[in-house]
Amino acid sequence: MNLYVINHGFHYELENVARLFFPNEKITVVRECERKEEPYIYTEMSDKLTVEVKAGDFNKSLNTENTGEDNEKELSLAQMLYKLLCEFTGINQPWGLLTGVRPIKLFRNVSNEQGFEKAKEIFANDYYVSPEKLNLAVMTEENERKIIELSKPDSFSLYVGVPFCPSRCSYCSFVMSSIERAKKLVDPYADLLCEEIKFTAEIANKLGLRLETVYFGGGTPTTLSAEQLSKVIGTVNGNFNMSACREFTVEAGRPDTITAEKLKALKENNVDRISINPQTLNDDVLREIGRKHTVQQFFDAFALARKCGFTNINTDLIAGLPTDTYESFKNSVDGILALDAECITVHTLSMKRSSTLTEKGVTIDREGAETTRKMLEYNQNELLKKNYIPYYLYRQSRMAGNLENVGWSKKGYESLYNVYVMDETHTILGCGSGAVTKLKRNNPYYLERIFNFKYPYEYIDRFEEMIKRKNAISAFYTQ
Repeated sequence: MNLYVINHGFHYELENVARLFFPNEKITVVRECERKEEPYIYTEMSDKLTVEVKAGDFNKSLNTENTGEDNEKELSLAQMLYKLLCEFTGINQPWGLLTGVRPIKLFRNVSNEQGFEKAKEIFANDYYVSPEKLNLAVMTEENERKIIELSKPDSFSLYVGVPFCPSRCSYCSFVMSSIERAKKLVDPYADLLCEEIKFTAEIANKLGLRLETVYFGGGTPTTLSAEQLSKVIGTVNGNFNMSACREFTVEAGRPDTITAEKLKALKENNVDRISINPQTLNDDVLREIGRKHTVQQFFDAFALARKCGFTNINTDLIAGLPTDTYESFKNSVDGILALDAECITVHTLSMKRSSTLTEKGVTIDREGAETTRKMLEYNQNELLKKNYIPYYLYRQSRMAGNLENVGWSKKGYESLYNVYVMDETHTILGCGSGAVTKLKRNNPYYLERIFNFKYPYEYIDRFEEMIKRKNAISAFYTQ
């Protein structure tokens, strides 16, 4: 699909709108037009704003007056393109023409600037968000806001990355290494991770920053041994000022990495929230996506965590997985609800470019998108019946059905870290390969980033070079 962009610079937003309807096609931006090559989207800014779509027998255009500020012109072009593509495909997107990662943050910003009712009006009438998703946005924003208000000007959260997994899931694009292939890296990685944690803590303590939450992610942190977990987590507890810390989460995501010894190590080191993630309660689907555990192993791991005293457990499900059906997904939701988990995070499959699924040529089709929408509708209805609340939400590109990921929880069990990182509420100090430190202070719209090396071998080989970057934290807060 060719996207002609003539006399304006709004190609990014228009390309994203086009991708909502053509997630599997290459969108080629063309800035000069001697002859239009079909199929195409033609956009022009002259005395009028014009959008035309030509594909097969479909050939329609819309135009409007070229007035207003640049952001108004960009919105007008996006609206016209959206309307034409809805007519061409017969699809109305649940989130309308919104393409960003953080629709809840957008809703909150508009509400703060123009009022709650005006924000709802803009989402419905200007962005074409469906009534169902607008209602979800309103509920989520209300719950998020309470958590955001807990943050202070000197607050920060700590992220620690462990980039090892038992195997790569077919939908995953995170930088990680198979624990079997990376055995030689694990010990030196854990040692250097402790050094980075100490160095970061020293900076945070000198600046008098207030640690609100800690989150160990990955990868799968519980690929580390019980001894390694105690060492790394103990380094956090022993070096940061933990007196104000409200939440300490460790992703024990893969059930086949969980043992009583590891759970004991987490418990003894004051971890109060863990994730055990089946993604589906269908063994056939687990095999299809490359998970090396069974449904029974998930149930066993969950029961073991309860026995070890964990009273705040998150579980992840993914809607739209290959070979999963509506009935199978319903069974997964029902099975998780029967466990009475405190948090249930429900993702929508996203076709990431570097994932195995994408490399194999798997694409998002219209039938699959519709099934995924029904899956999420069932999930939302059932969770609301059980008094779970949506407390954070985000979106990704190339999602099945252009839907969303939602964190649901019982009241009082919301993950504060998930809200803080998604809203960009305050500074996140990142440790480990692939971690990104995001510095935020006075300007609500400005973040300064410090990137760690992505791969474990880079992290190890260039550790001294990387650690020097952390000095920018002090410079940011003292400038």
